[in-house]
Amino acid sequence: MTPWTLPPGTRGLIFDCDGTLADTMPIHFQAWKGMLDPHGIPFDEPKFYSLGGMPTSKILKLLSDESGIPLHDIESMVQRKEELFVSKFLADVKAITHVVRIAEDHRNVLPMAVASGGYRRIVEMTLHQLDVHDWFHAIVCAEDTPLHKPEPDVFLEAARRINVPPPLCVAFEDTDIGIEAIRRAGMIAVDVRPWLPDGHGGRSQGFESSMLSR
Repeated sequence: MTPWTLPPGTRGLIFDCDGTLADTMPIHFQAWKGMLDPHGIPFDEPKFYSLGGMPTSKILKLLSDESGIPLHDIESMVQRKEELFVSKFLADVKAITHVVRIAEDHRNVLPMAVASGGYRRIVEMTLHQLDVHDWFHAIVCAEDTPLHKPEPDVFLEAARRINVPPPLCVAFEDTDIGIEAIRRAGMIAVDVRPWLPDGHGGRSQGFESSMLSR
């Protein structure tokens, strides 16, 4: 694996959580299926990866609209999906080694933040599972901004909390939605998909370079 080089002038690093720091996307998909199947709502793996970075409640509303199947208690479905993830899968969460190594190399060197479309409880539990929670000066989650990826709000809020101007931040992501949010925030985007383990659905997007321009 070619070592990653910090772009000149970088003053802050921002990381997505699921699929970027944590190898959670395949198991999140299993939790999604466990929650959706009783409702008869179709949700295949390519669709799951295409919506990566969007909060669960918004995905549920989208799937309901697309399938024509009404959902009357989205909040309880969100909670059910979280319960499945925590009870069945959290203990199996592993790091995306190359990305976590980058974070470790810059720990206490640059201010760092997490910018996630996930809910705080699950994001923080995931970071604790990886034993990296205290590496970050800020953790921004779905509850913290009114708009979500591909809008830039979560990355802009992360930059604000670490007191680094957005153009001087480098942000790491594993989805098209997330990378678009980084671009809209005016930051340098690093696409981590070439570094993911084999068999991850997110790798099928055709990205070959790990560095994307603003």
